[in-house]
Amino acid sequence: MPEETKIPEQSTSLKPDWKKFLTHTWVARNIPFFLFLALLAVIYIYNGHYADKLVRRISASEKHIKELEFEYKTVKSDVIFRSKASELSKAVASLGLRELTVPPVLLVDSTIKNN
Repeated sequence: MPEETKIPEQSTSLKPDWKKFLTHTWVARNIPFFLFLALLAVIYIYNGHYADKLVRRISASEKHIKELEFEYKTVKSDVIFRSKASELSKAVASLGLRELTVPPVLLVDSTIKNN
């Protein structure tokens, strides 16, 4: 019987060995990069909160503008209604004023001589 020689099997998988990368010196060298990533995460979170707050402020401003628009339309229609001749005569009747029934008289200064 021929002797079988065993050949040691080599790892043919392409999986990287992560244990050799996670050493103390590698971590210590990459601390600035980790801090940079942490800073980016904080900025990202802040940006999200700022955007939410800005959306709430815009929504509140839109509500306020709509309320002011409705108030403007109400006041404008009230002013137009009160400025009618019939409404004006009713409003000034309590002051003793009334509409003229005769045409107005033109006053002429007699001291000025016409050429």
